[in-house]
Amino acid sequence: MTVQFIDTPEALTTLCQQLANSDWLAVDTEFLREKTYYPQLCLIQIANEDVIACVDPLALTDLTPLLDILYNPNTTVVFHAARQDLELLYLIKGELPPTLFDTQLAATVLGYGDQIGYANLVKQCIDVDLDKAHSRTDWTKRPLDQAQIDYAADDVRYLRNIYHILKDQLADKDRSHWLDDDFATLSSSATYQSDPENIWRKVKGAGRLKGVQLAVIKQLAAWRENRAVKSNRPRRWMLKDEVMIDLAKIGPESTEKLKLIRGLENNTIERHGKTLLDEIKHAKALPKDAWPKVKKLEPLNNQQDALIDALMSLLRKYCDQQSIAPAAVASRKDIESMVRGETDIPLLHGWRNEIVGHYLDKFLKGQLTITADQQQIHTQTQG
Repeated sequence: MTVQFIDTPEALTTLCQQLANSDWLAVDTEFLREKTYYPQLCLIQIANEDVIACVDPLALTDLTPLLDILYNPNTTVVFHAARQDLELLYLIKGELPPTLFDTQLAATVLGYGDQIGYANLVKQCIDVDLDKAHSRTDWTKRPLDQAQIDYAADDVRYLRNIYHILKDQLADKDRSHWLDDDFATLSSSATYQSDPENIWRKVKGAGRLKGVQLAVIKQLAAWRENRAVKSNRPRRWMLKDEVMIDLAKIGPESTEKLKLIRGLENNTIERHGKTLLDEIKHAKALPKDAWPKVKKLEPLNNQQDALIDALMSLLRKYCDQQSIAPAAVASRKDIESMVRGETDIPLLHGWRNEIVGHYLDKFLKGQLTITADQQQIHTQTQG
């Protein structure tokens, strides 16, 4: 099938006429974000049964006709690993397409593996080896040659087949409803909104700080996030995580002290030194009850470790019965949280709870017993 390259309003109008009223559309994007806070959209690949096209957003100033089709609630928009593609659409339109399908998530609950890559899934589903020659293409450069266009088009060419295969398999195994919560999260605007007040939790090493140091790291992280958004530059270009951690630990009160921070460059001190000192001073002046809290967990004892091992064995048993990778259902950290009495974990909600979580909960309540022979673990539910 010939791939259309769409770089004029007239061609876009014709394409949209061809895509209108589609029950589903396979979609992918190419973007760059190495030098920006927000991803720069460089190409949109889209296909239905009859059409494959690459739309050039760098040449088109108005994508409204295409967006109208993607946001039609009667059209299922199909992605693989949708989150970054959806982030781009959210930035453009401020909302998400209402009807989504993510083949990576579908593959997870069908036993293809946790977070399987597109090329691997294409190989497993339809035995096609994808060309990787243009994986490092700079998609901002124009013109694109035919090989680059064909490479990009492959991301939706085979996605069409995979969508139908996985959708049928989900229906055959009565697992379509398992994905409802995951798809709802993908289509929620809150998933893609920046939260400067809580971004400090993502700073590497923040969990090891204490007291007023936490107030400082929260203040600095919020400043960095707002600055990165305003300038559309990567966070690390403002301040690196390790520099912020040192600033929080030392709490410098002068430019001379700032110069002692390893990795804090002179041009950053010249441009933002006074602001950094003001942010640190403000954080240190906050009352103790305004400092952020990091939950300190007591070390697990030997019996709790043994209990986690037992639960991990049950996890593997039930996942094996469903031909699903245990890592796709829960991590050891999730199991540890469960042993500590936490309930707001993915394992105890949705499809994960349906196939595994509720069994583990019964075991912890003494309502499920384990026996074994040399071949396997056996379980028996009581009551």
